Amino acid sequence: MSIEVRRATGDDVHGWDAFVEQSPHGNAFHQYDALEIQAAHAGAELIPLVGRKGEEVVGLFPMFRIDKGPIATVFSPPPELRVAYLGPVLLNMDHMKQRKREGRHHEFIDDCLEWVRDEIRPRYTHIRLDGRYDDLRAFSWNDYAITPQYTYHVDLSPGADDVFMSFSSDARSNIRNAPDDAYTIEEGGPEEIEQIVEQVASRYEAQGISYRSTPSFVKDLYTTLPEGQIRPYVLRTDGEFVGGILAVDYKETVSRWQGGVRTDVDTDLAVNDLLDWHIMRDAMDRGRTTYDLVGANNRRINRYKAKFNPELHPFYSLERNAAGMKTLAHLYKTIREGV
Repeated sequence: MSIEVRRATGDDVHGWDAFVEQSPHGNAFHQYDALEIQAAHAGAELIPLVGRKGEEVVGLFPMFRIDKGPIATVFSPPPELRVAYLGPVLLNMDHMKQRKREGRHHEFIDDCLEWVRDEIRPRYTHIRLDGRYDDLRAFSWNDYAITPQYTYHVDLSPGADDVFMSFSSDARSNIRNAPDDAYTIEEGGPEEIEQIVEQVASRYEAQGISYRSTPSFVKDLYTTLPEGQIRPYVLRTDGEFVGGILAVDYKETVSRWQGGVRTDVDTDLAVNDLLDWHIMRDAMDRGRTTYDLVGANNRRINRYKAKFNPELHPFYSLERNAAGMKTLAHLYKTIREGV
């Protein structure tokens, strides 16, 4: 029996989030409401593909169609929203022997990419995958160029004391020596989301870099997704907003999604050291095992992130260009630099 790939409808949509939860590749942005919010803010058409073998779901593959005049393009995740990873998620394969697992996996990907070629005929396709999705051969065999990139993961499983002692000496000193009465760190809501995103956008614009993720996008996710998945942490001194980090909390991982930029407020506090450590401690209290620092591709920023003694983890950007579309691929260079 072959795999049937189709647009998700009815029961597929109703059960979508449960399938994402079951898959080792699913993250918060794979959830169906999150996909619809991404489509709305990217000006894209959501293409939620599902693969079934009989009654059994073998995979999901959310994609986004964006037309540039007469040119169709496909993305997963959509560009410019600062979503780190998306792409396909696989289900019900872990129990299989290697040959059968590979056959089912590769057939699912082949069929999804064939569906896209037949139904959309994109001139350019870009997919970005979490490093947990590590078998990319089916994409390579379908003429996708694969570029490895990197992020950092902090292992939270040893517990707060051991995690803290693994930090660099300056990070430990910055956290220990910060007077408790000099600042507060709290989780906020929509107002704090606006402050964090606007601070990041201002910092990027000062460096001549476009930042298209908006407060309204993040607030839509915050108010629509299950409570606690989007967590806006803010640090204040004397009641004044100094800096913040938007964290995404899903399954065993908390991700440092947006924020953590240099503040314009004059302070002796190591603002981001304090924020990152507070988020990690909260994550450990909730039983999370990984803090994804979301990106390790910028040499300057890496010096900061490496102080938390993280492990280097790959993720992957995949591209496919139709003949003559190299210029369009260049226009989307920022996608590869989004994390």
